[in-house]
Amino acid sequence: VSMQGQLNLIQREDELEMLPLCIEEGIGFIPWSPIARGRLARPWGESTFRSETDVYGRTLYSRTEEANRAINGVVAEVARETGTKMAQVALAWVLQKDPVTAPIVGVTKLEQLQDALGALKIGLTPEQVSRLEAPYVPTGRGSFN
Repeated sequence: VSMQGQLNLIQREDELEMLPLCIEEGIGFIPWSPIARGRLARPWGESTFRSETDVYGRTLYSRTEEANRAINGVVAEVARETGTKMAQVALAWVLQKDPVTAPIVGVTKLEQLQDALGALKIGLTPEQVSRLEAPYVPTGRGSFN
């Protein structure tokens, strides 16, 4: 038994009620968009074709722009410290959350799959996790709102 919900460093509303409920009931959690539709995969301000044309994606993360930028900056810092890629750090954060079982990574290129697999080798320290989580501003909107 499992549930799907959005979980990444920019959208963490399910941590408040759904993850504890899943743990209590023995339900696995399959997060979608673990790198926030690419927003946590590259330095802030860099764009891609997808970021320029993804109308739905803009509705998901536009409400806390200042916090999103701060979160992206911490992901970049931790990636530099660990000698890894930003996407790997963001995915490693998702992977260390209980009861996450299998994030939906949505790769379209072999390099993205290799990056995702590389996240399995990253052991974030408690201090790094605290830094990654510090800039988050709750939105009051969970996966289904």
